[in-house]
Amino acid sequence: MKKLKKRIKKIFSEKYQEGQVARLLLILAIVIFVAIIITYVIIVFSEKPQNTAVQNQQQQQNLPVYEKQLGNIRFVFLEARDEGSTLTASDQLSPNFGINKELSTTERFVIISVGAQNMGKENIDQNAWDLGNIIDSEGRNFVPLDSYIVQGWLPQDNGCGKLLKPAFNPIPCMKIYEVSKKSQGLKIEILTGEDNTPANFSANKQLSDKLDLILK
Repeated sequence: MKKLKKRIKKIFSEKYQEGQVARLLLILAIVIFVAIIITYVIIVFSEKPQNTAVQNQQQQQNLPVYEKQLGNIRFVFLEARDEGSTLTASDQLSPNFGINKELSTTERFVIISVGAQNMGKENIDQNAWDLGNIIDSEGRNFVPLDSYIVQGWLPQDNGCGKLLKPAFNPIPCMKIYEVSKKSQGLKIEILTGEDNTPANFSANKQLSDKLDLILK
Protein backbone atom coordinates (compact mmCIF):
# COMPACT_ATOMS: atom_id res chain seq x y z
CA MET A 1 0.00 0.00 0.00
CA LYS A 2 2.81 2.44 0.86
CA LYS A 3 4.60 1.58 -2.37
CA LEU A 4 1.45 2.34 -4.35
CA LYS A 5 1.05 5.76 -2.68
CA LYS A 6 4.66 6.67 -3.41
CA ARG A 7 4.25 5.63 -7.02
CA ILE A 8 1.08 7.71 -7.45
CA LYS A 9 2.76 10.73 -5.80
CA LYS A 10 5.74 10.40 -8.10
CA ILE A 11 3.54 10.25 -11.21
CA PHE A 12 1.60 13.36 -10.22
CA SER A 13 4.82 15.15 -9.31
CA GLU A 14 6.32 14.43 -12.76
CA LYS A 15 3.14 15.61 -14.51
CA TYR A 16 3.15 18.79 -12.44
CA GLN A 17 6.75 19.54 -13.40
CA GLU A 18 6.01 18.84 -17.06
CA GLY A 19 3.02 21.20 -16.87
CA GLN A 20 5.13 23.92 -15.32
CA VAL A 21 7.73 23.59 -18.09
CA ALA A 22 5.02 23.73 -20.77
CA ARG A 23 3.52 26.85 -19.20
CA LEU A 24 6.94 28.50 -19.00
CA LEU A 25 7.61 27.71 -22.67
CA LEU A 26 4.21 29.10 -23.65
CA ILE A 27 4.78 32.31 -21.67
CA LEU A 28 8.25 32.68 -23.22
CA ALA A 29 6.82 32.21 -26.74
CA ILE A 30 4.15 34.87 -26.07
CA VAL A 31 6.76 37.31 -24.73
CA ILE A 32 8.98 36.80 -27.81
CA PHE A 33 5.98 37.19 -30.16
CA VAL A 34 4.89 40.44 -28.46
CA ALA A 35 8.48 41.75 -28.58
CA ILE A 36 8.66 41.04 -32.32
CA ILE A 37 5.37 42.88 -32.92
CA ILE A 38 6.50 45.90 -30.85
CA THR A 39 9.84 46.02 -32.70
CA TYR A 40 8.09 45.85 -36.08
CA VAL A 41 5.66 48.64 -35.14
CA ILE A 42 8.52 50.85 -33.92
CA ILE A 43 10.46 50.32 -37.18
CA VAL A 44 7.43 51.03 -39.37
CA PHE A 45 6.48 54.22 -37.52
CA SER A 46 10.05 55.46 -37.40
CA GLU A 47 10.51 54.97 -41.17
CA LYS A 48 7.14 56.38 -42.29
CA PRO A 49 7.88 60.09 -41.66
CA GLN A 50 11.19 59.75 -43.52
CA ASN A 51 9.53 58.10 -46.52
CA THR A 52 6.77 60.72 -46.49
CA ALA A 53 9.32 63.53 -46.38
CA VAL A 54 11.22 62.04 -49.31
CA GLN A 55 8.00 61.59 -51.30
CA ASN A 56 6.93 65.18 -50.59
CA GLN A 57 10.34 66.46 -51.69
CA GLN A 58 10.19 64.42 -54.89
CA GLN A 59 6.66 65.67 -55.61
CA GLN A 60 7.75 69.27 -55.12
CA GLN A 61 10.71 68.74 -57.44
CA ASN A 62 8.42 67.30 -60.09
CA LEU A 63 5.92 70.15 -59.96
CA PRO A 64 6.02 72.37 -63.08
CA VAL A 65 7.51 75.86 -62.74
CA TYR A 66 5.82 78.66 -64.68
CA GLU A 67 7.52 81.66 -63.11
CA LYS A 68 10.96 82.38 -61.74
CA GLN A 69 12.87 85.42 -60.52
CA LEU A 70 16.48 86.07 -61.53
CA GLY A 71 17.86 89.04 -59.66
CA ASN A 72 15.13 91.69 -59.90
CA ILE A 73 13.56 90.26 -63.04
CA ARG A 74 10.50 88.06 -62.66
CA PHE A 75 9.93 85.81 -65.68
CA VAL A 76 6.44 84.38 -66.18
CA PHE A 77 5.27 81.89 -68.80
CA LEU A 78 2.48 83.31 -70.96
CA GLU A 79 1.86 80.99 -73.92
CA ALA A 80 3.32 78.19 -76.06
CA ARG A 81 1.74 77.15 -79.37
CA ASP A 82 2.48 74.24 -81.67
CA GLU A 83 1.99 75.69 -85.18
CA GLY A 84 2.67 72.43 -87.01
CA SER A 85 5.02 72.17 -89.99
CA THR A 86 3.99 75.39 -91.77
CA LEU A 87 3.78 79.08 -90.94
CA THR A 88 1.35 80.60 -93.41
CA ALA A 89 0.86 84.17 -94.64
CA SER A 90 -2.56 84.32 -92.97
CA ASP A 91 -0.89 83.68 -89.58
CA GLN A 92 1.41 86.68 -89.85
CA LEU A 93 1.15 89.38 -87.18
CA SER A 94 3.24 91.91 -89.13
CA PRO A 95 2.69 91.02 -92.82
CA ASN A 96 4.15 94.30 -94.08
CA PHE A 97 7.48 93.70 -92.36
CA GLY A 98 8.16 90.03 -93.07
CA ILE A 99 10.47 88.90 -95.88
CA ASN A 100 8.82 85.46 -96.04
CA LYS A 101 5.19 84.74 -96.81
CA GLU A 102 5.40 81.10 -95.79
CA LEU A 103 7.86 78.86 -93.94
CA SER A 104 7.92 75.07 -93.78
CA THR A 105 9.80 72.48 -91.76
CA THR A 106 9.97 68.69 -91.61
CA GLU A 107 9.27 68.92 -87.85
CA ARG A 108 7.16 71.62 -86.14
CA PHE A 109 7.23 75.32 -85.32
CA VAL A 110 6.72 76.28 -81.68
CA ILE A 111 5.92 79.88 -80.72
CA ILE A 112 6.82 80.91 -77.15
CA SER A 113 5.74 83.98 -75.20
CA VAL A 114 7.26 84.83 -71.80
CA GLY A 115 6.77 88.01 -69.78
CA ALA A 116 9.55 89.88 -67.93
CA GLN A 117 8.78 92.18 -64.99
CA ASN A 118 11.06 94.46 -62.96
CA MET A 119 10.58 93.72 -59.25
CA GLY A 120 13.26 96.18 -58.15
CA LYS A 121 13.27 99.95 -57.60
CA GLU A 122 15.46 101.11 -60.50
CA ASN A 123 15.16 100.72 -64.27
CA ILE A 124 16.72 97.62 -65.79
CA ASP A 125 18.41 98.70 -69.01
CA GLN A 126 17.59 97.15 -72.37
CA ASN A 127 19.57 94.13 -73.58
CA ALA A 128 19.94 92.88 -70.00
CA TRP A 129 17.65 89.86 -70.47
CA ASP A 130 16.34 87.44 -73.11
CA LEU A 131 14.97 83.98 -73.83
CA GLY A 132 17.36 81.17 -74.71
CA ASN A 133 16.85 77.68 -76.14
CA ILE A 134 13.99 75.25 -75.83
CA ILE A 135 15.20 72.11 -74.04
CA ASP A 136 13.31 68.80 -74.08
CA SER A 137 13.26 65.98 -71.53
CA GLU A 138 16.19 64.27 -73.29
CA GLY A 139 18.35 67.38 -72.99
CA ARG A 140 18.12 68.30 -76.68
CA ASN A 141 18.50 72.03 -77.41
CA PHE A 142 16.53 73.93 -80.03
CA VAL A 143 17.73 77.46 -80.77
CA PRO A 144 15.34 80.32 -81.64
CA LEU A 145 14.94 81.15 -85.31
CA ASP A 146 16.53 84.37 -86.52
CA SER A 147 14.01 87.17 -85.91
CA TYR A 148 14.74 88.53 -89.40
CA ILE A 149 13.54 85.25 -90.97
CA VAL A 150 10.33 85.01 -88.91
CA GLN A 151 9.70 88.76 -88.56
CA GLY A 152 6.25 88.55 -90.13
CA TRP A 153 5.03 86.15 -87.42
CA LEU A 154 6.32 88.29 -84.54
CA PRO A 155 4.53 91.38 -83.16
CA GLN A 156 5.98 94.74 -84.16
CA ASP A 157 6.30 95.75 -80.50
CA ASN A 158 7.99 92.47 -79.48
CA GLY A 159 9.53 93.16 -76.08
CA CYS A 160 12.54 90.83 -75.96
CA GLY A 161 15.37 92.57 -74.10
CA LYS A 162 13.53 95.86 -73.69
CA LEU A 163 14.05 98.28 -70.80
CA LEU A 164 12.08 97.22 -67.73
CA LYS A 165 10.61 99.90 -65.46
CA PRO A 166 9.94 99.12 -61.78
CA ALA A 167 6.54 97.55 -60.98
CA PHE A 168 5.27 97.82 -64.58
CA ASN A 169 3.24 94.92 -65.97
CA PRO A 170 5.32 92.10 -67.52
CA ILE A 171 6.60 92.88 -71.02
CA PRO A 172 6.00 89.92 -73.36
CA CYS A 173 8.88 88.46 -75.37
CA MET A 174 7.93 86.16 -78.28
CA LYS A 175 10.25 83.79 -80.15
CA ILE A 176 9.77 81.02 -82.73
CA TYR A 177 11.59 77.68 -82.70
CA GLU A 178 11.88 74.58 -84.86
CA VAL A 179 11.39 71.61 -82.53
CA SER A 180 11.46 67.87 -83.14
CA LYS A 181 8.07 66.15 -83.24
CA LYS A 182 9.48 63.51 -80.87
CA SER A 183 10.41 66.00 -78.15
CA GLN A 184 8.40 66.00 -74.92
CA GLY A 185 8.63 67.83 -71.60
CA LEU A 186 9.65 71.12 -73.17
CA LYS A 187 11.25 73.92 -71.13
CA ILE A 188 12.38 77.41 -72.11
CA GLU A 189 15.61 79.02 -70.93
CA ILE A 190 15.37 82.44 -69.26
CA LEU A 191 18.49 84.61 -69.18
CA THR A 192 19.77 87.84 -67.66
CA GLY A 193 23.15 89.36 -66.92
CA GLU A 194 24.55 89.21 -63.40
CA ASP A 195 23.12 92.15 -61.42
CA ASN A 196 20.62 92.44 -64.32
CA THR A 197 23.09 94.53 -66.33
CA PRO A 198 23.49 94.48 -70.14
CA ALA A 199 27.29 94.60 -69.79
CA ASN A 200 27.35 91.30 -67.90
CA PHE A 201 24.79 89.82 -70.27
CA SER A 202 26.89 90.60 -73.36
CA ALA A 203 30.02 89.33 -71.54
CA ASN A 204 28.28 85.97 -70.88
CA LYS A 205 28.26 86.61 -67.14
CA GLN A 206 24.70 85.42 -66.96
CA LEU A 207 22.07 84.04 -64.63
CA SER A 208 19.86 81.37 -66.17
CA ASP A 209 17.01 79.04 -65.32
CA LYS A 210 14.13 77.25 -67.05
CA LEU A 211 10.35 77.51 -67.18
CA ASP A 212 8.02 74.64 -68.04
CA LEU A 213 5.82 75.01 -71.10
CA ILE A 214 2.14 74.14 -71.62
CA LEU A 215 1.98 73.45 -75.33
CA LYS A 216 -1.30 74.14 -77.13
